[in-house]
Amino acid sequence: MKSSMDKEKRGKFIAFAALGVAVLLGLLVIYKLDTAPRTDDAYAYADTIFVTPEVSGRIIELAVKDNQAVNEGDVLLRIDPRPYEQTLAMAKASLRALEREIELTRRLNEAQQYTADAAKASIDEAAAAVKMAAKTFKRVEPLLGQGYVSSEQVDQARTALQAAKAQHAAAIFAAQSALYAVGDVEALKAKRDALLAEVALAEINLEHTTVRAPFNGRVIGLKTTTGHFAAAGHPHFVPADTRHWYVIANFRETELTDTRPGSPAVVYLMGDAGKEFKAEVESIGYGVHAEDSGVDLSGLPRVARSINWVRVAQRFPVRFIVEDPDPELFRIGASAVAVILGPPEDE
Repeated sequence: MKSSMDKEKRGKFIAFAALGVAVLLGLLVIYKLDTAPRTDDAYAYADTIFVTPEVSGRIIELAVKDNQAVNEGDVLLRIDPRPYEQTLAMAKASLRALEREIELTRRLNEAQQYTADAAKASIDEAAAAVKMAAKTFKRVEPLLGQGYVSSEQVDQARTALQAAKAQHAAAIFAAQSALYAVGDVEALKAKRDALLAEVALAEINLEHTTVRAPFNGRVIGLKTTTGHFAAAGHPHFVPADTRHWYVIANFRETELTDTRPGSPAVVYLMGDAGKEFKAEVESIGYGVHAEDSGVDLSGLPRVARSINWVRVAQRFPVRFIVEDPDPELFRIGASAVAVILGPPEDE
């Protein structure tokens, strides 16, 4: 009987001990969740851009394959440059022809200026002749009444004065005509500026027939081949910027009280869950699409709630930047786990 009671007491003790351990473990889990929030609702991410040729043409070389790693400046594809080479050659030829026209016009203008200067000098000579003829007529005319000169001499002096005045007027007209004939090259210079712009644009378009990698990355979603006509502004594939890798993780709003940009964290990828990567909170989302709000705000991320019949905390995306990511392991969209280790170290 006593042995049976001892066994019962021992069983109760074990049960209470197990209960205590379970409570302690539960409290430890709650503490860990409060001090180090964790979520497996996460994925790897890298910035991407669309490769869109800036000129149209037939693809004559495709230098990459899908999922290939590339370095900044590597050739991705080449578009047939011949039409753009011809356009550039035509623009340069037009510019050379205009330069020669400007030079010839400048020389012609210099000759016309010399003619205008000479015509202006003839005005002074004609004016001096008018002044001389006027003096002669003024001196001869009074002598007619005294009989010292004949009327014919007076008429000759008068005629000479009128002729000198006519020559003076003709010299003025000739000088004005010569001055008006002097042109300038300003209009041609303006045309040259336009041709210089055409040459520069043609050079840019020719340069754009070779599409290069804008950064170190990896080609994703290649959907074109040699011989395809590439239309300007239409994307052909998406290179991922593998210089920086991120993990986007959705945390409950109740878990973000002490989280700040700069908070230390660790992330794991399900492709190799045993490998830990150090990370840091880069930013915390300030808006998500509320499914039950009745308002459609385009552009906000959609984070589904796990239960829709109980009021649960909303989850917001937290963006982590990963230190020393494994380039062979990280892939866009790869499932991940993120753990926030606490507030920033300087707090």
